Amino acid sequence: MTSDFKKFWVGQTISNLGSSFTQWAVPLLVYQLTHSAVNLGIATAATFLPYLLFGLIIGAWMDRVDRKKAMIGLDWLNALVILSIPLVAQFGHLTVWWIYGVTFIQSTVFIAFSSGEFAAIPSLVSTDDLVTANGRIQATYSAAQVAGPLLAGALISFFPLVWVMAFDAGSFAISALSLMLVRASFNTATEEVKEATTILHDVREGLRYVLGHPVLRNISLMMALINFVTGTTWAELVLFADQRLDASQRQIGVLFAAGSAGVVVTGLLAGRLRKRFSFTALAMTSLMLMGALIVVFAGMRWYWLALPIWAAQSGLASSSTSIRVACARRSSRTSCSRGSFRSRACSHGRRSPPARSSAAGSSAPPTTLRSCTA
Repeated sequence: MTSDFKKFWVGQTISNLGSSFTQWAVPLLVYQLTHSAVNLGIATAATFLPYLLFGLIIGAWMDRVDRKKAMIGLDWLNALVILSIPLVAQFGHLTVWWIYGVTFIQSTVFIAFSSGEFAAIPSLVSTDDLVTANGRIQATYSAAQVAGPLLAGALISFFPLVWVMAFDAGSFAISALSLMLVRASFNTATEEVKEATTILHDVREGLRYVLGHPVLRNISLMMALINFVTGTTWAELVLFADQRLDASQRQIGVLFAAGSAGVVVTGLLAGRLRKRFSFTALAMTSLMLMGALIVVFAGMRWYWLALPIWAAQSGLASSSTSIRVACARRSSRTSCSRGSFRSRACSHGRRSPPARSSAAGSSAPPTTLRSCTA
């Protein structure tokens, strides 16, 4: 691994750890201020609304700018925005609407940064090391998601809840500094000649390809429906833990960590299960088990019994999502290998495993659903 990648990796590991503090603290802070299920739902909506409004546009925009400079600026912006919450709470009057605004901005910044990050990794390592590099980033991300809520729960013994979020602001500053130390460019030069297009043209072309592809279209619709339903579970988790499980702030942190641990465990088992079962069998089984566990979890009144159920449900939710994404990528790669469309979607996908929202493709003969049942 290159020294540039190690700097990048360390910075993102620290940033992910800090972000897990905020993911735990924001719903808890909203609940402390309002004790309202509606306000918790609005906070969740403020997190996901930028994906609907800007997801495709931001992805295409990041393909046109100097990614490293943009990511450094986004990190500093995130640090300032998150730090505003403890500062406003300390010197002014913190309202739930301020938190909504911070959540909306932070989520928008996250979309842009993630788009740049996925495209930047291939420029930091050789092609042979790309899988290892992505594996290291995913491993440290998973570890941060487990350790973060536990550490945040411990920190509230020494700091007010709002100032726990200051650690996240500091982690973004460290991430920005680590990116400034990287010498390599995040814009990989390619020999492919690309005709000049507009952002809206790329967005329309990408949407046309997805909507014209039966596998990608059906998976997108299914994921939208599942997210619409299961989003309510995550939105009201803090309320449920407080009123039904009688959980303390620390125990809520353990609940968040348990969910992340479930994701890690199912992620480790996914490879073995995929060798024995088809995409369809795994996805449908995961969804059915996840639904059953949510029903059981909803009836729980004992915290320590609810903990493993929540961990298993979270793991199955992540597993089913990963399977559907893998199915989508497989369908897209099949279309590329058959020469069914000539676009940046094919060449871009070979450079970096993660799917990009800005990938564009022209209308083409679609892959059949059999590509996901093998």
